[in-house]
Amino acid sequence: MQNELKLSFIGGGNMANALIGGLLSQPGADARISVIDPNPEALQKLAQQFGVATAAQIDAALVDSDVIVLAVKPQQMREVAVMLAPHLNRQLVISIAAGIRMADLAEWLGGHAAIVRCMPNTPALIAQGITGMVASAGVSAAQQLTADEILRAVGATVWVEREALIDSVTAVSGSGPAYVFYFIEAMQQAALELGLTAEQGNALAVSTFCGAAQLAAKATEPIATLRQRVTSAGGTTHAAITSMEESEVKQAIVDAIKAAAARSRELGEEFGAS
Repeated sequence: MQNELKLSFIGGGNMANALIGGLLSQPGADARISVIDPNPEALQKLAQQFGVATAAQIDAALVDSDVIVLAVKPQQMREVAVMLAPHLNRQLVISIAAGIRMADLAEWLGGHAAIVRCMPNTPALIAQGITGMVASAGVSAAQQLTADEILRAVGATVWVEREALIDSVTAVSGSGPAYVFYFIEAMQQAALELGLTAEQGNALAVSTFCGAAQLAAKATEPIATLRQRVTSAGGTTHAAITSMEESEVKQAIVDAIKAAAARSRELGEEFGAS
């Protein structure tokens, strides 16, 4: 990352905490970080934990920033962007708010052109996240590289060519951890109903998910091949997969993810500029 990057966060919630922690934990980290948030407790925690500068409101000091990360809720974005607009000139603006379109954000920011829209997910809290990203036409190659380096502090990154695909990213990976937790909950419930204790069920379900995910990450074969290797004809796994297929579990999951994508598009309409 460029020497002594001046980075400002507007919003000091969980994702800001994750990004700041990830950035400062990197070898040779060299960034001047400030955080703006109206919550004094959040600011005190950030200052104590990371030694960052803090402020309760947007002011002219932001003019000196290289990058401004908008880490606020979608319903707060318009108000925050309008307050930020007078203090923008050359900065790269990174938005991690679900559903907020770059054209709307640019309008609220007074026509500011350098915007990267991102969708990280909650495993970023343990530096195991993945972030979908798209850049506006006004983002330079150097700014895009900087944005990538910032988000890679908490995991992998995937760049998409069209902003509309961020809604797909939101549905697959942004909301994705909830799907995993939901399936783990089902495994835990099954374990209880089969006579295991809650502690045993939790250990078996979580470790199985972690192990299978690591195996999938390291495999060179398609995921379907990994599943087939565990599914011997007439065996216990075959009985489980057959039951899921008969209940159309896979299609239900696909439909659910499509519903999440549709909701992401709706958020863009709800919070849009028009």
